Order: sequence, then C-alpha cells, then structure tokens
Amino acid sequence: MSEPLKQLQTAVEKLGIGHYRRHVLLCTGPSCCAPEEGNAAWEVLKKLLKDKGLLTGEKACYRSKVGCLRVCCHGPTLVVYPEGTWYHSMTADRIPRFVEEHLENNAPVAEWIFACNKLG
Repeated sequence: MSEPLKQLQTAVEKLGIGHYRRHVLLCTGPSCCAPEEGNAAWEVLKKLLKDKGLLTGEKACYRSKVGCLRVCCHGPTLVVYPEGTWYHSMTADRIPRFVEEHLENNAPVAEWIFACNKLG
C-alpha cells in the first residue's frame, strides 16, 4: 500500500468513517448569514455532538462545516443526510433543540424544515 493510501486509511480509522448513521453539514456563511453567527452555531453543534456521545455508536453523526450550501438566505443553513432534511435559521440557540429532537430522538423539527431530499 502506498504512503498516501496508508495515511488516508489511518484518517478513516481515526474518524470512524464507515460507521456513521448521519452526516450534518452546516453552512457558516458569509452569504446566508454573518460568519460570526454561523461559527457560533458550529461551535455549539461540535460541543453537543461530543457531550451527548453522538460521534460514535448507533447514532453516530459526522459533521462538516461548509462555506456554502447554495441556499443563500435565512441561514445558517443545515442539512442532514441521508434523509436530506434541510433546515433554515440554525443559529446557536436552535442547535440544542435540533440535536435533541432530530439526532437523538429521530424527530425532525418540522417548523424549521424548508426542504427534503432523501438519498438512497
């Protein structure tokens, strides 16, 4: 195995890629929201996923901070895959309810959803 492939395999194992149930992508602006607002939401999301044990196990959730999800209004915009649930206005104060209801209890927060695009 080549050195780049060894490094990639190490990263895959360290991150648990292949064992996640969901992937949450959060746009941190600047087009849909102020970067400060997006980054504040990101910090809360990171902390809660860690604190609630949602990085491993049966409800394991991968998270990615992105610069644009191409919905450039009413951000921060957040999407959860594979179910393809799109949320608007996901500020730091909304993240705890989202984590509890959607990620822990499998009950998406309907009033914040503006689109759905299930994969698979």
